[in-house]
Amino acid sequence: MAKTTGAAPRLATALGIVLGTEEIPVRLRAWDGSEAGPPDAPLIEFTSRRALRRILWSPGQLGLSRAYVAGEITAHGDIFEAFAALSSAGKFAEPGPFSPPTPRELWTLLKTGIRLGALGPHPAPPPEEAKVEKHGRRHSKKRDAAAISHHYDVGNDFYRLVLGPSMVYSCAVWSDESRSLEEAQEEKLDLVCRKLGLQPGQRLLDVGCGWGSFALHAAERYGVHVVGITISTEQAELVRKRVAEAGLTDRVDIRVQDYRDIDDGPYDAISSIGMSEHVGREQLDRYVSQLHGLLRPGGRLLNHAISWNAGPTEDDPDSFIPRYVFPDGQMLSLSELMTALEGGGFEVLDVEALRRHYALTLRAWVKNLEENWDEAVRLTTDGRARIWRLYMASSALGFEGGLTGVNQVLVQKPGGQEPPLRLREWTAG
Repeated sequence: MAKTTGAAPRLATALGIVLGTEEIPVRLRAWDGSEAGPPDAPLIEFTSRRALRRILWSPGQLGLSRAYVAGEITAHGDIFEAFAALSSAGKFAEPGPFSPPTPRELWTLLKTGIRLGALGPHPAPPPEEAKVEKHGRRHSKKRDAAAISHHYDVGNDFYRLVLGPSMVYSCAVWSDESRSLEEAQEEKLDLVCRKLGLQPGQRLLDVGCGWGSFALHAAERYGVHVVGITISTEQAELVRKRVAEAGLTDRVDIRVQDYRDIDDGPYDAISSIGMSEHVGREQLDRYVSQLHGLLRPGGRLLNHAISWNAGPTEDDPDSFIPRYVFPDGQMLSLSELMTALEGGGFEVLDVEALRRHYALTLRAWVKNLEENWDEAVRLTTDGRARIWRLYMASSALGFEGGLTGVNQVLVQKPGGQEPPLRLREWTAG
């Protein structure tokens, strides 16, 4: 039977201050076995005083994130239930940066740390924390390369384990929820091809080609010539191997290249699937102008991107996502993207919202990770596996709650052939 006295009650008070709520939404277990909080709530365990020390030094999302990544906080049972409980409480329920504790709350935190023996030097951040700021100004080519490397160059075998054999790292399209992840990802790849109106012999530019699944699908099924670009060297290495194994080296060219350096247009079509989130608000107009200049008149661009649906808010560089998952990444609203595309000379043909589809995709990825947890840790680190588990589970909840969305925006460069009178011919097939 769990102890109801000991460290847990004081620890619960400290957690409540950080979350901004009087009643914590979880059952809290401390390092001495004591417990506090609702008995039927999801169980969160602080396995070490060091977790509290991290919170004392960074009393917000960053301190909690560092403790979780370091293995000093553990969520037991259903990960979605635990994160849903936390995300519904106080400051977690509010979009934007955490508001700092008041002076009175900071004094309470300090007294709690003293009484629980948690005071001490600032613990070093987990080694998985991003340090891209040393590579120059945000969204310079050098710093973008460092940010992409932090996220993608963590091992192709790790990503294969999480993503499954499709190796597609973006939202799948589910005609119904009974389909497999691989079937849903193939449907997404084919949907993009149909929206772009690909025809044999055309030139397709795949910006941010990932592990090459779309480039391979378009070349093999639609007979196009594909140039795929990435600034991840590990991705490029695997894609080139996959292209050679498929016998498509004459139709697929994979380059390690920044989108700002492409100069061999025109292309008949351009796909950008899950890439523009890395561009940044200040570079968005340049991104649109570059792709517009690379398209032939009448050519189509499909931009598939996550959107921020929760209204205006400030970026928080000390939150979990920029520190551990997507350094320098920015989710723009759909209206910001549409304004940039139309202002850059494109005609909007179609917009399709896929919010629910991404929630299903993320839950499938979490399932893959949890079913292969020991192998995931072996391939990377325990901290890296924890990062991806937290990131994907919390993201699924964000899509389910409408905080974030994902949209496929199809646009055309004026001139050339007119689009058909009805544009939804791609729904068949």
